[in-house]
Amino acid sequence: MGLIILDAMLPVLLDLKFIKIYTYGVFLVLAFFWGSFLLWKNIRLTSYKEEDVFDGLFFALAGGLLLARFTYVVLNFQKFGFDLIKFILINGYPGLSLYGGLFGGLAALWLFFVIKKIKFTEIIDYFISPLFLALVFGKLGSFFSGAEIGSKTKFFLSIKYVGFDSLRHLTPLYEAIFFILGTYLAYRLLFEMRKEKYSHGFIFYFFCWYFALTNFLFDKIKGDHLYFLGQSLNFFVSIILLLTVSLYFLYYFKSLIGERLRLISSSFKYYGKKAYQKIYQRTKGKTRTREDKNSKTN
Repeated sequence: MGLIILDAMLPVLLDLKFIKIYTYGVFLVLAFFWGSFLLWKNIRLTSYKEEDVFDGLFFALAGGLLLARFTYVVLNFQKFGFDLIKFILINGYPGLSLYGGLFGGLAALWLFFVIKKIKFTEIIDYFISPLFLALVFGKLGSFFSGAEIGSKTKFFLSIKYVGFDSLRHLTPLYEAIFFILGTYLAYRLLFEMRKEKYSHGFIFYFFCWYFALTNFLFDKIKGDHLYFLGQSLNFFVSIILLLTVSLYFLYYFKSLIGERLRLISSSFKYYGKKAYQKIYQRTKGKTRTREDKNSKTN
């Protein structure tokens, strides 16, 4: 039996007869509001113009939505064909690619700042903690609305959705918790970067690594997957990102890693030498004792 067993799925938060308010839509609005608020707080620390930053944000949202939808349609072409109406009607024919949205949004944001002649690597770090926070609300919306469900399980922490006859992992909730931690870490790293402890762009690479790690860890316990060449697209892209950014971190911290390795090596040598000297002195002492006993016997 699960610790949490609920017949839970609330796609419609409020039905007013003349209009329906969808749960996932409400959480998307919350994601945009709180993400924008945190971005505004971050930008206030800089000399960038707020109108430029938020123009870039809306440009990124449009690019992200377009590529997220396009990626999903291409990978499910048998369901959509060349029907433009199905492509546009997301409510009637739902489906978005998370990585498609991420890459589309980043590409649109990069293009916008290139046009505005703002250095992308210097401003992108201020977008990361708001992006993490938006992901938190997005995953919570997926959890409560049933837009994303976990795989079947008998795990002690599980949930039963309406319309499903088995317990399911709370996968979106797990991801939301991970992204809460990511929000906190990115926000702290932002101030460390401003103290010049890290270079510009470091928090962006941290996001890529952390986001890929989260998807890598939880992809296997998701109920639905977007497939590419017979493999889960999210899992495939996550592995590539993890390996690539991990190599970048190894290069970035190479001097620190080298220093730590030298310190460990010198510690081993020092303590190894002391241990050898102690063993040698004890062995030498025992040898002398035996020699003294032999000389007295003779």
